[in-house]
Amino acid sequence: MEYIGEHLFPGQFGHLCAVLSFVAVLLSSVAYFFATKQRETATYEGWRNLGRLGFLLHGLAVLGVIGSLFYILTGKMYEYQYAWANVSDDLPNQYIFSAFWKEQQGSFLLWSFWHIVLGLVLILRSGKWEAPVLAVVALAELFIASMILGLWFGDFRLGASAFDLLRDTMDAPIFNQADYLSKIKGNGLNPLLQNYWMTIHPPTLFLGFASTLIPFAFAIAGLWLREHKEWLRPALQWSLFSGAILGTGILMGGAWAYEALSFAGYWAWDPVENTSLVPWITLVAGIHTNLVARSTGFSIRSTYSFYLMTFVLILYSTYLTRSGILGDTSAHAFTEMGLGFQLVLFMAVFSLLGLGLWFWRYKEVPDMKGEESATSREFWMFIGSLVLLFSAILITGATSLPVWNKIVQFFNPDYIGAALKDPIEHHNRYQLWIAVFIGMLSGIGQFMRYNERNWKMVARKFAIHMAIAATGAIVLTVLNAQWINVRAWQLYAFLFSVMFTVVSNVDYLFSIAKGN
Repeated sequence: MEYIGEHLFPGQFGHLCAVLSFVAVLLSSVAYFFATKQRETATYEGWRNLGRLGFLLHGLAVLGVIGSLFYILTGKMYEYQYAWANVSDDLPNQYIFSAFWKEQQGSFLLWSFWHIVLGLVLILRSGKWEAPVLAVVALAELFIASMILGLWFGDFRLGASAFDLLRDTMDAPIFNQADYLSKIKGNGLNPLLQNYWMTIHPPTLFLGFASTLIPFAFAIAGLWLREHKEWLRPALQWSLFSGAILGTGILMGGAWAYEALSFAGYWAWDPVENTSLVPWITLVAGIHTNLVARSTGFSIRSTYSFYLMTFVLILYSTYLTRSGILGDTSAHAFTEMGLGFQLVLFMAVFSLLGLGLWFWRYKEVPDMKGEESATSREFWMFIGSLVLLFSAILITGATSLPVWNKIVQFFNPDYIGAALKDPIEHHNRYQLWIAVFIGMLSGIGQFMRYNERNWKMVARKFAIHMAIAATGAIVLTVLNAQWINVRAWQLYAFLFSVMFTVVSNVDYLFSIAKGN
């Protein structure tokens, strides 16, 4: 039957670009791999240039996919399932962006877009690190590109296409009519997503997700090339950027949740948000051990571990969000689209890549002889990083109960499954005191020095600054407690730790400014 009014070319072009992006990034990953292997030979530049060409073609193809999908959404082309499910004639144009990344395909494209932008920056600025780092970035892009392919191989479909026709996704009598398009309307966008936060929060959050790949890639490059100190400096720049952006994205999501959903506290929020916080926590821990490693030579192994762990946790968070496994416990997770196997493979490959290289090179990584002094800055920064790791483990363990239940039920179908009776109380019981410790440590650590060997000479000055911080914190705690009506003593302790680190850091900034 020849249908009236269908626009098939945008979908065909978009699908062609999706296939091209997959092929191009496969070429780029292979070329950058060989460029790294032959970096000391005359063929290096040839492989590197081929890698660049493949990555640029991949970027253009992804832009083609994004452009095609936006064209379909803005044109309200309801012959496409993606448009029919997410837009309507009365949807304001500013929320087309929310509709774009509402579904899995759009969010994968957003993630891919930011990888491409960051990859281009690396091509321009990373110098000798380009080949090994871009090899890892291109490999990650290969998996993401596979998520939107939508190609059938017998009964198995690789990826979920954003360009499926509505009549191919459902069996309804209306499709027996050639003019069916004149009789259907789009479903429109969930009112909760018609919010300005949802136009700016996802791009920021996904830039944060995408940027965690770069410190991971530098860690892989450092292990791969056996340059265990040189990689620390460029990795630190990227990890600082990533920590700032990912943290901002999480805060934006919190603002949307409080405004649109009236949540009563962070831990009352969704498990999906909990899993997005965990990689940020381990990334911050990695930033601190990176600073220690750069300044003293300690904690290089820990820095490797934290950066490798962070991106793997991003992938784990992605799996929890997109596999449908949180469908019974989360109102925020994506619906399952048959991508579970690909997501597990994505996570497994990068986990094995990181673990394999880390164990292989472990003995080669420089390890400082002797212990850090308990009065040195690096000692307490490392302790703080371990506390952050403990926090991440607690959150991940509680959030992963549905995964554990699925595993056990696979072997024992009669298993009912474990669940937290009160997730909010569980998280508050531990995370509040972790936050108190980190807050106090953040204020105290500023006035300690690296490689401290003469504590007696600085002890009096340290005590004066701590007294200033404690006095200011007490005053601000009392004032703020009255303002926001704090009653529980635990919250007084938490508020004091916050005010303590604020006053201490302001004092430190003034001390640095006065001393040039």
